[in-house]
Amino acid sequence: MKNMFSARRLALLASFTAMSMIMFMIESLFPPLFIPGAKMGLSNIFSLYALIVLGPLEAFIVVIVRTFLGSLFVGSLSTLMYSMSAGIVSIVVSTVLMQLVYPRISLIAVSVVAAVVHNLTQNIVFCFVSNTPQMFSYMPWLALLGVVAGIIVGFAVYFIVRLVPRKVYFFLDEDKPARTSDNPPSE
Repeated sequence: MKNMFSARRLALLASFTAMSMIMFMIESLFPPLFIPGAKMGLSNIFSLYALIVLGPLEAFIVVIVRTFLGSLFVGSLSTLMYSMSAGIVSIVVSTVLMQLVYPRISLIAVSVVAAVVHNLTQNIVFCFVSNTPQMFSYMPWLALLGVVAGIIVGFAVYFIVRLVPRKVYFFLDEDKPARTSDNPPSE
């Protein structure tokens, strides 16, 4: 906790948030995938990576800032309500999985579960807010899309963890290395 507000840590958090925002804005330029409003969620690469490298609080910050600013820039306030609730729930689920069952399950499995939970939470919130229970029929399709998106995001994070040198983020907390058994051995 002593390094929580160090300049390096804040710079890394700002970088993750900025990259997440850029990915969010680029992805918003493409049409929805198969289902109205459905996106691949590639900006979640940086929130999952922030969870692994920095911790749960920082991952929450990435999600909240990205969702808030993304809704202002490319969405609407209603988008903020759906995305914020789903983003928070998926980060909570990811945090629990990373602390309780990782590394017995892979980063890809964590990402898949988080993506499915994100999609389903977003749809549930939409159904209740708009009073359209017919939208619950999209749940199987949203779950399937979440599996695909989770695999893509999970593989991206897996390769980032494997390819980014450990010295890039081990300065953060010398006493506790990042929670990644997928890291290559240090030189």
